[in-house]
This record gives sequence, C-alpha cells and structure tokens, in this order.
Amino acid sequence: MNLATAARFARRELRGGLRGFRIFLACLALGVAAIAGIGTVRASIEAGIRTEGATLLGGDAEMQFTYRFATEEERAWMRQTARRTSEVVDFRSMAVVDRADGAERALTQVKAVDDLYPLRGAVSLDPAMPLEAALAGQDGLPGAVMHPLLADRLGLKTGETVRLGAQPFILMARLVNEPDSAASGFALGPRTIVATEALQGSGLLEPGTLFETKYRLDLPEGADLDTIGAQAESRFEDTGLRWRDARNGAPGVARFVDRLGAFLVLVGLSGLAVGGVGVSSAIRAYLAGKTETIATLRSLGADRGTIFATYFLQIGALSVLGIALGLVLGAGTPLILAPLIESALPVPAVFTIHPAPLAEAALYGVLTALIFTLWPLARTEDIRAATLFRDAMSSGRALPAPRYLIALALLLALLVGAASWLSGSAMLTLWTTGGIAGALGVLTLAALGIRWLAARARPAAHRRPALHWALAAISGPREGATPVVLSLGLGLSVLAAVGQIDGNLRGAIARDLPAVAPSFFFVDIQKDQMEGFLDRVRGDPDVTRTQTAPMLRGVITRINGQPAREVAGEHWVLRGDRGVTYAAAQPDSTTLTDGQWWPETYDGPPQVSFSAEEAAEMGLALGDTLTVNILGRDITATITSFREVDFSTAGMGFVMAMNETALSAAPHSFIATVYADPGAEAALMRDLTNAYPNITAIRVRDAIDQVSGILGQLAAATAYGAAATLLTGFLVLIGASAAGQHSRSYEAAVLKTLGATRARILMSFAIRAALLGAGAGLVALAAGIAGGWAVSHHVLETGFDVIWPNALAIVAGGIAATLLAGLAFAWAPLTARPAHILRARE
Repeated sequence: MNLATAARFARRELRGGLRGFRIFLACLALGVAAIAGIGTVRASIEAGIRTEGATLLGGDAEMQFTYRFATEEERAWMRQTARRTSEVVDFRSMAVVDRADGAERALTQVKAVDDLYPLRGAVSLDPAMPLEAALAGQDGLPGAVMHPLLADRLGLKTGETVRLGAQPFILMARLVNEPDSAASGFALGPRTIVATEALQGSGLLEPGTLFETKYRLDLPEGADLDTIGAQAESRFEDTGLRWRDARNGAPGVARFVDRLGAFLVLVGLSGLAVGGVGVSSAIRAYLAGKTETIATLRSLGADRGTIFATYFLQIGALSVLGIALGLVLGAGTPLILAPLIESALPVPAVFTIHPAPLAEAALYGVLTALIFTLWPLARTEDIRAATLFRDAMSSGRALPAPRYLIALALLLALLVGAASWLSGSAMLTLWTTGGIAGALGVLTLAALGIRWLAARARPAAHRRPALHWALAAISGPREGATPVVLSLGLGLSVLAAVGQIDGNLRGAIARDLPAVAPSFFFVDIQKDQMEGFLDRVRGDPDVTRTQTAPMLRGVITRINGQPAREVAGEHWVLRGDRGVTYAAAQPDSTTLTDGQWWPETYDGPPQVSFSAEEAAEMGLALGDTLTVNILGRDITATITSFREVDFSTAGMGFVMAMNETALSAAPHSFIATVYADPGAEAALMRDLTNAYPNITAIRVRDAIDQVSGILGQLAAATAYGAAATLLTGFLVLIGASAAGQHSRSYEAAVLKTLGATRARILMSFAIRAALLGAGAGLVALAAGIAGGWAVSHHVLETGFDVIWPNALAIVAGGIAATLLAGLAFAWAPLTARPAHILRARE
C-alpha cells in the first residue's frame, strides 16, 4: 500500500465537491449535535450548581434532623465550627383563610426561619421589602410571605389574614424568589415563609409531628469541607444526622439532571445509529458510482490497500467535517437558547463551551463513522480490473474479510465501553445497546420480509400495472427497502414506545385513582385527637374506608452493626428518613412472605417486619439486625418477618413495622387514609381541619396530578430525543430516495417507451413509497407496543392497553414520511426524456 499515492488520489476525489455526501454529512452532524447539545446543557447545569452551591444550599454546609431540633451538644459543635448558624424548620400545613361564607383551605410547604436566614443569597418579595420587616408583621400579628400561586388559590391579598394551625398571620408580601428553593426537594404545596418564634402557639411543632430542621453553617474561609463533614458524621452518626455541603447544593436536582442527561445521550446514540444507516447507504451509493474508477485504478496497478486507503482517507476527511459541524451546532444551540433554557430551570446554569461533552460527542461520532463506513469500504476489495461493469458493488462476498469483521467487533466494543463509562450507568447502556441492536436486527429481517412478500404478490397484481411495478421495484435489488425500513422504523419505534408508555401511565392514573387511591392523607393527628377524628370519619356515610396507624420517621444507620450504605449501597430506603410504624397484633391487611409476626403481648427486644421487595434488593435476611435512629435515639431491631407492601395504590405503606413496646413510648403522631366519595371531600376536610387546626390534609388526587405532570415532562423530554432520531431517519430516507433517482429515471424511461403515462408512473412511485412506509410503521408499531408493555408491566407495574390513536398515528406517519421523501425526487425521473436516458445506458 502506498499511503502517499492514496492521499493524492483522495485529495483529487475531494475536488469534485460534496455531491453525494450531503446526506452523509447531515446524518453525522445531526447525531453528533444532539449528543453535544444534551451534554452541553447538562454540563451547564452542573457548573451552575457547583458555582452557586452555597446559595442553593443556603450556606457552606447543612446539618439536617428529622422530628426534632438540634441538641445542646450539636449546637455547641456548630458554634465552635461555624462563624454563623441559621436554623430553618420545614413542614407541611394547611393555610386557612376565614371568610364570612366559609373558609378557604390549601396545602402549603411552610419554612420557618430565624433572623439570620438566608445566610447566602437574598429573598425577593413583592412589594419589595426586607424579609425581616415582612416577617415582623403589623397590628400585633406576625407576618408571612407566600408564593403567588398559593395566594391566588386562596384569593388572598397583601394585608389580609391567613391562619397556620391555631396562629393567624398577616400576608405582608408575595414570594418572588427563594434562593434555596432547589435544595428543598419535592414539595406537595407552594411555599409560605414565617418566623419560627411566631409558631410557638400554633400547635404545629408539637412532639411527634412531622417536621425537619436544617442548620445552615457559614464556615470560615478556606475551611476543609471533607474534614468538617467527616467530623460531624463521626461525632453525630448515631443521632440521625444528614450532612450536605455546598459542593452539591441541590443533590436531588443534580442527580435528576445527571440521570436524565445520561438517558437522553443514549437516546441520542440511537439517533446516531440511524444516522449511521444513512452514512452506510450514502457510501454504498457513492462507491457504486465509482466502480469504473476503482476498476481502472486496479488495471493500472493500484493494489487493494491503496484503493481502500484512498476512499478511507476521503470519507475520513468528510467524517471529520460532519463531526465538526455537529459539534458547532450542538455547542452553539444551547448558547443561543440559553435565556429560554435558564428561565425554565429551577437552578442556575453556566452556559459556555464545555469541552468534556463535546469530546464525548466527537468520540461517539468518530466510532459511529468508523463502524458504518468500514463495511462498505471493505467491499472495494471485490472490484477487480476485469469487472468493469455497472453492478460490481452488488456482487461479491456477502461479508467482508475476517480482518474487517474483527475491527468492527473491536470498534463496537469500544463504543459500548465508552458509553457505559461516560454515562455512568453500565446496565442502562447495555440494555439500550441491546435494544438498538435488537431493533435493527428485527427491522432488517422485516425489510427482507417485505421484499419477499412483494416478490410473491407480484403475479397477483399483473392486472394493476402501477401496483405491479411498485411490487417489482420493492422486491428488486435496487430499491433500497432496507435503509428505508431501518432508518424510519427505528425512529418510529422509539416514538411508538414513548407514546404507549405515556398513554398507559396517564390512563392508569385516570382509571385506577377512583378505585384504589384514598381521598386524603391526614397527618400530625395527636393521640388524644384520634377518638374525635374517627367519630367524624366513621360517622360519615360517604366515607367508605379508613385506615390509621402510628407514624414515626427514622434513618437506617446500620445493618448488622456495619454502616448501612457499606452493606446495601445507595438503595433508596437508605437515602434519608423513612416512615416507621408499630403494631401489636398482625394487621388483617398484612400478608407475610417469610418469617413470623411477634405475639400480641410481646415485650422483648425490638423486632421489625420489613418490606419483602426492598429487603431482597438490599440483600437482607431473617435474623439480620437494623439500627434505626428515631428522634436522635438508636433502636436496634431484629428482622423476624418480611411482608408485602404495595406502594402503587397510593395508600398506607411502611417499609418498617416494629413491635408496639419498641416505639409506643416515643413522641409520635398518627396518620390516616380516608376513602370517600368525591362529593363529600370538601365537607370532610373543612370539619376536620376546623376541629383540629394542627392536622394537615393532603389531597391524594392533587399529589398524583403533580407527579403525573412531572412524568409528562419526562415523557416530553424523551419524545424530543425520539423526534431527533426520527428527523435523522427522514434524512436517511431523503438520501435513499436521492440515491435511487437514477434507477427510477431508467425505470420511468422504459415504462414511457412502452406507453405508460406519467400519472400511472407517479402512482407507481407513490404506491411503493406508501407500502414501504406502512411496512416500517407496522414493524415500529409492533416494537413500540412490545417496548411499552415491557416498561409498563415490569418497571411501572401498571396495566397495559394499546393506545390505538397513538398506534395509528405511527403507521400514518411512516406512510407520510416515505411519500414525502419519495415524491420529492419523483419529478426529475418523470420529466426526463427516455431517448437520452436509454442511450446513456447502452
């Protein structure tokens, strides 16, 4: 092989311009741009969280406790360590506005603060005023500031009175900006901010009620966060402490962005795979047109290596150009749209050029280009000096030489390995890779099946010329059914799966909620209020079912004496505190899967019944011990049974249930779920919250609607990724149509010579496009339904019904896409002069 000669040949070939490579460049650029754009947005958000971490968190570090305030020992450590410490109390309550015609009520997430809040950042109010002045209130009443959504819902104006528990507040201003809102996590109600000292007579912070305290620390300049965090966790590891610092001021947002970004990058890889089909088709078409040139070079003494290197260098240069265009587009689009993206984000973002995601996108682009170009390039070896005829590229070996197959396998392994490492989720990457490979395999078989069916159906269509010609073209070797079905089918498969999952999820919520979900969760019911609460609920004929249970919250700190996360990793049960209940006798609704419930009069060492599914995931067994910190006290209990816990019904479910004597002496409250007819809900909530102002009523329908909205946004984000894949597939269709224009011109010339009209020839073109689109749509529909069923059944654990409007739209979309792409290139063959075309083929 003479590399210098190959480079000279490649340079001369490139002088001809980009003719035949526009689709090649577009497919590669679009796939790289999608991955680069997603990575740039993710990196920008992560940079914003790092830069503004202290503001998002509300301090340099935070110590968080459940159900209690910090002890004097903990406060002393904070005073010794930090320059300033701000105390924040976070809980849910009912905001009540008393009016002459009745009271208006709404759930709110209350933040009770001290004079130092916020340590970092600033609270913006409307009308503008210092937070301290707003919380001071007026006319002898403490002040409150409230999110505009909540104020509008209650019809509350500035200067009017709102009640939290038994304490009235005067609304001083609307909350415009809360600097640490992103660190608060998921909230069921809009925000209200009050002063902690104003809640002393409200009845909302009684022992056992559900609240969290957060102590934000202003640390000295240059403080070592690792060292201080290790000291805090070591000293207070048995008190239920949760520690965070400004390096990850909004961990929930950061974790969500990271996982969603990784998933969307993998969706982008599926788009790049579709683009790879287009790349491969474009190269095959280009090399088919170079058959005579290659044969001539071989006759002049060029060896196989030189020929391969010539076109490898040429296509490599064009690949670099396509990747560069994709990087510019992927990096530039987020910068241009930065104001719009930032306005939609709950956290700050630093939009600039981030090298890491661009390098990742470039790596994927290079590997994809190599994988999809190596196979058609390898077939140049089949062209010999004696094979100067037109269809040389369609003959020869079905597979390239073994060395090329080995190289392809290594490149695929490198691509999967890089995606696994860079996405941070090897399992998700492997499943995605398997799904793409499986889909491409099924679609390839479908393309072959379509050609086989077309060949078998041709005899029956001999009386319908247009249909007969269309079937003949589809079953022939030149139509390119495979790239059409592959490119369009994969994009439609992703869209079909997303549509089925989203439709079934929304359908399950709408269908199952009235049947299985309670109307309300009532929390913070004190023990002495239970009798009156139950009298009101059980005396209502519209209430069909009521469940009550004692409620505590605890943090699992140790498993079998070892730190819990060292034993069970980052399982969700260990991330934060979890609900804990107790019971003497085994409840009628409890089903044990293994072990035995303790005797009703049991008074020995603590025992615990654990959720069977979560126990299996964490690797727990009967006889293991769990250390649970509740209200700063460690309780070590032995697992004596596992039980079924169904969280999907939105009813009452506890991961842990202990024997009664283990917890009954601890301060706690009760929770209740109430199932009632929708018409009775308003009166039920009014009566109970009037009688017991400290009780918080959470309307389950509203909570599920909020979760449904979040899931809808996730489905939309996934749909955008699928749409990018579909757009790439449409480009591949255009490329396939453009590549087949020459053969359609010859076909049209022959048919016109035999007396066919332009209208009948056009009908033939339309029929073949529609048949291929319908085939791709039907295969995509089957794949989408299968994927939707798998996710709905195994991941979401919901029922599954085919959403037929979405399904039919997929088939219609496939037909429309192929019609548009095919007919766009139909005019030239129809208008070409037969004599000119036939003379050129002689």
